Amino acid sequence: MTQFRQIVSQHIGHATSDGAGVSLTRVFGGAGVERFDPFLMLDEFGSENPDEYIAGFPPHPHRGFETITYMLEGRMRHEDHLGNVGLLESGGVQWMTAARGIIHSEMPEQEEGLMRGFQLWLNLPSQAKLGEAGYRDYAPQEIPRLRTAAGVSVKVIAGRYDDGDVQRDGAVQRPQTAPQLFDFELPAGSRVAPRLADGQRVLLYVYEGEVHVNGQPIGKRRLVRLSQQGAIELVSAQGARVLLIAGTPLEENIVQYGPFVMNTREEIEEALRDFRDGRLTA
Repeated sequence: MTQFRQIVSQHIGHATSDGAGVSLTRVFGGAGVERFDPFLMLDEFGSENPDEYIAGFPPHPHRGFETITYMLEGRMRHEDHLGNVGLLESGGVQWMTAARGIIHSEMPEQEEGLMRGFQLWLNLPSQAKLGEAGYRDYAPQEIPRLRTAAGVSVKVIAGRYDDGDVQRDGAVQRPQTAPQLFDFELPAGSRVAPRLADGQRVLLYVYEGEVHVNGQPIGKRRLVRLSQQGAIELVSAQGARVLLIAGTPLEENIVQYGPFVMNTREEIEEALRDFRDGRLTA
C-alpha cells in the first residue's frame, strides 16, 4: 500500500507591501520560519494597477541567502553593484545569490498592464553565507518544460523532476539544499505524482483553481506543508496551477533582520555595521 505524505499545516498569506510600495501577498515568512527550512519567504505579486507596482524595489542590500524571482506576466529590470543588468520577462526566472553581500534594484519595465509572479527566499548554509555573490537570469526558453501522459504541463525551474515515467533536470541545481521548484498546470481531470526524496521539506502553493493533495481538497491561494516521508499525488477536477517547492532542511539557527539572514545575532550586527560603513559588498 502506498504511504502518502501527510498535510502537516495549511497557511493563508496576508496582504502587505514591500520595496517602495509594491502591493503583494506574503504567503509565508517572518515568525516561525523554521517550519519552512530551508525556505525563508514566499511572496506572490499580481496587479493590473500600475500604482501598485510602478515604484518597484529601488537599491537595497541582502546578505546570507538566495532569492528566486519567477515572473508569470510582466517585465522587471535588475541592476546590482556587481555590474549585472538583466531583464526578467514573462516566464523567466532570476536567481540571485546574495551570500556575503549584494546591493540591487528591481524596477518595472512597464507603465501599464499586468505584473504577476513570485519571489522565494532560499537560505544558505552557514559555511556559504559569506561566499561570493552571484546573479543569473534564465530566459523562458531556458526553463525545461515537459508534458506528462496525463496532459499536465511542468516547468522544471530547479532540481530534477521524476514521476516514474518522465525525468528532466531543471535549470538550476544547488547540492547543499537540493531545491526542487516546479510549476504545474493541471488541466481538468488530470493528476500528477512527482517523486521526491524522503527527508525533504515539501510545500505546495495553489495559485489557480483547486486540487486534491493526497485526497484532501486544497483551494486557491492556500499553502500546504507536507510531512517529510511518502508519496505525493495531485488531482484536479476543474484545472489548477500549483507551485511545488521542496528542499533539504539545513537545521541551523536562523536569525533575520530585514534583508539580512544569518545564524547569530552577532552576525546580524556585523552585517548592519558592514552596510553602514560601506563594507557589505567589499
